[in-house]
Formats: sequence, C-alpha cells, structure tokens
Amino acid sequence: MRLTIALFIPWLTFFTIGRPIAGVCCLLLQMTLIGWLPATIWAVYALSQYKTDRKIKQTIKAVGANTAPAN
Repeated sequence: MRLTIALFIPWLTFFTIGRPIAGVCCLLLQMTLIGWLPATIWAVYALSQYKTDRKIKQTIKAVGANTAPAN
C-alpha cells in the first residue's frame, strides 16, 4: 500500500513513515512538474530504507531475546 502511495502521492509516504519534515520538502519538490519524478524516486527509496530499518530492529530484538544469560 505504501508503495502505491509513494508512486502517486510521494510526499504522503514520508508522513506515513514518521518523517514529516521530509514530507514537506518532498511536497515542495513535487509542486513543480520537473520535481515530480525526483520526488517519487526519493519516496520509494525512503520507503525501502524504512522497511530495511524495521527488519534490522526486529532481527536484533529476536536475537536479543534468544541470547539469555546462562546461570
């Protein structure tokens, strides 16, 4: 769903991943016809980074839960 938003409404993607300042900057970039493509690319890239960060945090959390200290 977020990928669809990133393609059609790039600035909204940043608000859904918790980056409102980047969302405003993206909206300003998107307001120009020339800036639409860079804004879309930026939104898709930021979304992929967001997903990667979430996977890393989940992995660290899972590994931390499995490595309990032995007594």
